[in-house]
Amino acid sequence: MNIDIQTTVTIIFILLMFAGSWILFTAFRSFREARRLRFFLKRRKILGRAWQLVFYAALIITAAFLVNSYVEPITYQVFEPSPTVTLTPTMTLTPTITQTATITQVPTMTETPEFTPTPIMPAVISEGFTSEVTPNPESIFSVLTFARRLTGEYLPIDPNVRFDQPNTTIYGSFSYDKMVPGTQWSALWFRDGELIDYESFPWDGASGGYNRYTDITLPSEEWLPGFYEVQMFVGDTWKRSGYFEIFGDPPTPTPTSTATMTLTPTETAVNTATITPTETLKPSETPQPTLTSTGTLIPTLTVTSTATELPTQTPTNVPTQTDVPTQTLTPTATRRSTIFR
Repeated sequence: MNIDIQTTVTIIFILLMFAGSWILFTAFRSFREARRLRFFLKRRKILGRAWQLVFYAALIITAAFLVNSYVEPITYQVFEPSPTVTLTPTMTLTPTITQTATITQVPTMTETPEFTPTPIMPAVISEGFTSEVTPNPESIFSVLTFARRLTGEYLPIDPNVRFDQPNTTIYGSFSYDKMVPGTQWSALWFRDGELIDYESFPWDGASGGYNRYTDITLPSEEWLPGFYEVQMFVGDTWKRSGYFEIFGDPPTPTPTSTATMTLTPTETAVNTATITPTETLKPSETPQPTLTSTGTLIPTLTVTSTATELPTQTPTNVPTQTDVPTQTLTPTATRRSTIFR
């Protein structure tokens, strides 16, 4: 039993006071006994012993008060007091007013739509399986880690679950274990619950490792904002799903200008020669034809280039053939004159 100094001093004080009181009571009985005696010597002897008891009682009571007043401070000067654990009062719970029960309406049953937490392999994809190896039901995939780039060991660089525009390729890196080579495995990419891309082929890796990934590549304008999910399957069994989010509007495509050739006919004057015979009667001379030049307008093709913005088709130049009149000589009759002599 551990008793501190203060408790010890208190106990000593009580014991001394009890002893002094007992001695005083004994002295009081001795005084009463001495009064009844008639013999002087015996009465004197008893009275002397009674006064001794009174002296001892007074001495003990004085010692008790001295112990109670000075012993504890003197003891603390010799022995340093150690901290004592003070008891903290415990909280008592106060009764609270409880509400009385009220009549509640009977709830009506409402039909809730059925929800299947486990993803299911679409039949369109499963029909295209090429592997005949039975999958291992204990095969597992780790949590998918998404990033825009991978290291040479196919580890993600700056992985994240929130990507801003623009984007072209997103990689989903993962580790695996207990895979059987040749087993059909698939990765399905969804945007807001709609399938946008997938890959499915026989497993060509080892049975376990960490350097594996699935990826998706889309034009920048097709990375629409929303929630994306990647579902991993081994055979027809779902194994793991990963999630990420795309923020911001995708960039808008810029139209490209394509030069096209347009044929525009223009008129050009071309001189053509026409032989017109003239008749001159001279003796011993034959009339000679003279050439006169007449202008005839013949259309010719002149190519002019105009730029027209067309998104896809580019017309091709198809030259057209223009008939050019050729020079023809029209023979004329020549009159000869004869002279009669």
